[in-house]
Amino acid sequence: MLKNIVETMKNSLNDKLTRRSFLKGLSAASLSWAFGARSVNAKSKGSNVNRGDAMTAEVAVVKTDSRKEGIEKALSLLDIDEEFAQKEVLIKPNFNTADPFPASTHNDTLIRLVKELRDRGAGAITLGERSGPPPTEEVFADKGIYRLSEELDFDLVNFDQLSEEDLPLQRPENSHWRDGFRVARPILETEKIVSTCCLKTHQYGGEFTMSLKLSVGIVPRRGYGYMSELHSSPHMREMIAEINQVYSPDLILMDAMEVFTDGGPSSGERKRANLIIAGRDRVAIDVVGIAVLKSLGSNREIMGTEAFQQEQIKRAVELNLGVDDPSKIKLIGNDEGKRMREKIRSNLS
Repeated sequence: MLKNIVETMKNSLNDKLTRRSFLKGLSAASLSWAFGARSVNAKSKGSNVNRGDAMTAEVAVVKTDSRKEGIEKALSLLDIDEEFAQKEVLIKPNFNTADPFPASTHNDTLIRLVKELRDRGAGAITLGERSGPPPTEEVFADKGIYRLSEELDFDLVNFDQLSEEDLPLQRPENSHWRDGFRVARPILETEKIVSTCCLKTHQYGGEFTMSLKLSVGIVPRRGYGYMSELHSSPHMREMIAEINQVYSPDLILMDAMEVFTDGGPSSGERKRANLIIAGRDRVAIDVVGIAVLKSLGSNREIMGTEAFQQEQIKRAVELNLGVDDPSKIKLIGNDEGKRMREKIRSNLS
């Protein structure tokens, strides 16, 4: 297990080396053999993708003023206990910057998620991320993630510090990426992946940033020109979807207690939604998020385009990354969220 390997490495270092400095300096070489011991073909992990032509997707929409209660309820509704028992888990947060929620994953969400996974018998938990433009190590520090990793006993992997060997090149078929793109090896080889996205618009070409856009953080920035290629391309939104071909998260938790209905991703017009949204299908999660934005009143790009006509969504559906029709989304939740689920259904229809 990764956690045991990391702990063995930590103990072998100088006793004066703190956990924080160890985690900040975790070498790319160590990651190569730590994750390489359990190599998994990335495409084989796609078996849990809800194919648009065959399956429905459950999405939990929980209305609450308590993150703790909302996350606990959403995960209970999805019945993930057996699925995560004794499994090594990688959490991929939204730490593009350290700006306050909903610009980045709320620390309370991360705390509750780790505790809920532990309560359900999960094995070692690691948080992996690549931030930007700010350096990842600065974002970790500014958000207090080093301290949280000590208090909650989870490990950190800074994707910025991976060697080229641990950033394997991916060349998906029919991609708009010129020469493919590299991704962080842990995202391909960890037993279970949990994505924690926020609900917000994206004023720099993405239109919105939820679970599909979260995958941009597995592609390296430091030393590579992928972000310049992405942001200068007329196919930016399709390229975002195409990154998602190389892996499939096992759980997506979207904190929509507050959302950006305009602006974003680092700042914008805030509105209160008091929602926790969770599921396993990235397309379903994102179209539900779009429907929530429509119900709150959002910008022209969101209000003027049907969810399944958004370019990120259209490309994801073409790639069979999720459901292809709103009728295949099954909304579940608590009694307090019934009215919001009705609004979502109306906006999707």
